[in-house]
Amino acid sequence: MPLDAICLRAVVEEIRPQLVGSRIEKIQQPARDQIILLLRGSRRLLLNAGANQPRIHLTAQLRDNPAQPPMFCMLLRKYIGGGRIVDVEQAPLERVVTLTIDAMDELGEMSQYRLVLECMGRHSNLILVAPDGRVIDCMRRVDFEMSQQRQVLPGLYYHLPPAQEKLSPLAVEEDEFRRLLDACPAETQLDRWLLDTFTAISPLVARELVYRACGSTDARIEEEQGRLWDAFCTWQCAVNEGRMRPQTLLRDDKLSDFTYLPLQQYGAFARCREEESFSAMLDGFYEGREQAERVRQKGQDLLKTVTNARDRVRRKIALQEKEYAQTQDRDKLRICGELLTANFYRMERGAGKITVENYYEPDCPCVEIRLDPRLSPQENAAKYFKQYNKAKTAEKILTEQLQRGREELTYLESVLQQLQQAEAEQDFNDIRAELTDGGYIRSRGKKQPGFQRASKPREFRSSAGLRILVGRSNKQNDQLTCKVAQGRDIWLHTQKIHGSHVILCTEGAEPDEKSLEEAAVLAAYYSQGRESGKVPVDYTPARYVKKSAGAKPGMVIYTTYQTMYVAPDAELAKRLHVK
Repeated sequence: MPLDAICLRAVVEEIRPQLVGSRIEKIQQPARDQIILLLRGSRRLLLNAGANQPRIHLTAQLRDNPAQPPMFCMLLRKYIGGGRIVDVEQAPLERVVTLTIDAMDELGEMSQYRLVLECMGRHSNLILVAPDGRVIDCMRRVDFEMSQQRQVLPGLYYHLPPAQEKLSPLAVEEDEFRRLLDACPAETQLDRWLLDTFTAISPLVARELVYRACGSTDARIEEEQGRLWDAFCTWQCAVNEGRMRPQTLLRDDKLSDFTYLPLQQYGAFARCREEESFSAMLDGFYEGREQAERVRQKGQDLLKTVTNARDRVRRKIALQEKEYAQTQDRDKLRICGELLTANFYRMERGAGKITVENYYEPDCPCVEIRLDPRLSPQENAAKYFKQYNKAKTAEKILTEQLQRGREELTYLESVLQQLQQAEAEQDFNDIRAELTDGGYIRSRGKKQPGFQRASKPREFRSSAGLRILVGRSNKQNDQLTCKVAQGRDIWLHTQKIHGSHVILCTEGAEPDEKSLEEAAVLAAYYSQGRESGKVPVDYTPARYVKKSAGAKPGMVIYTTYQTMYVAPDAELAKRLHVK
């Protein structure tokens, strides 16, 4: 469900008491459409003006920032950095939230700025407005060519977006509601009528109101029989009285949607779960989507490069396997050469074939051997021996090439898995450097200036307090396994599928069963088996894990191990994660 005006109203009412009076200590722009205001008291306010997921809420997620802050971020730091939020308000039944901020201007005097977030789909924007009402700058500039109705440019006065010509659902009376309903054709769908008549109602809520009134989401006006107003009135009172609770919709235990009222329209096919706050609801719902968007934006070129390399290796392996299969019939060539040698006396120069007895088989059946009429009998026999030796040599070379090709294919598939689960910009930087070292990406010459934080593995704490480290890339997997892990630490990895190396730090003691199981769950979660039910995870003391000379990054050998079957658990990973 997009964040409609009523759900946004619930969010604003929830966060206003926490924001008013807070000082802005830092301003960050981790992504093109996101601004993070770090407030005193270790709180983070997220303002997202992206077309697909515009929203405002407090967030607990830590996001990596680019080495060089974008221009809009630097502009916000200049004008409202160090300022104090004095008010948070929403335009009535509009998806527009305004933060009023007191901050020092260039002359050292206290001025009042407005930071306006417009959560309107592809028209979403974040706008900084000066005390005189003029736009200082915005995340997306809208000129006359882009919109003839409303321009948003530095220097122009800021005006709210034009209101829709629809009625307020929170003020309509029963008589007017029924009059409007009766004026429509009987075959009109009720949910479409609600959307066309009233503002601030999302399609999800419209279908829910129709379902509560008629028992079906696609009921028409002729089926309504006066029951729609009862469901509408109950909803209207709940919204006006502030009785809205954050609800996430789960299908097959996966987040599917969110809203501010319990949903009944899906029946047994989905269930609603009430969250502790609207901020927590939005934070959790968009977490997975943001990760997928980061992969799409920042890792798109890497995904294309690795996918192309993987497909190229697959085609090469297929051709080599075909050639290898052909070498398995080489004994026929040797037998032909030996049969020709034994029958020189019967061969005539210029003949194209000869029939001889095959004394290598019982009953010595007759076989026909093709000859090159341009060659002598001795040269024809030598030709078959030469083809036999060539096939024998090819088998040896192809065996080595196939082994290297399969190892490379395994490596590239592991890189694809890591790209799909990458969480931070530094993860992509590490994988890019790894691919550059491996020759899959051409080096760009001099490194770009700018500070890059040293990459650290994901860190977790088990229920018993033991550290659990999870690698983010193949190079980091090598470092964890070969340098960080102590001999008695437990090394874990999914069996026969790609995944991160996991180290359970035991500090020389025997780990408890609960910690071992939690580490195995993390190994399953950070693997290709994340969406599976049960995943086999091998575990062994780190001293039994070795790396072969010349092996690809992340490739190791282990022989002494045990296996545990566990189910990946995102909630466990979130709970044990050390921020």
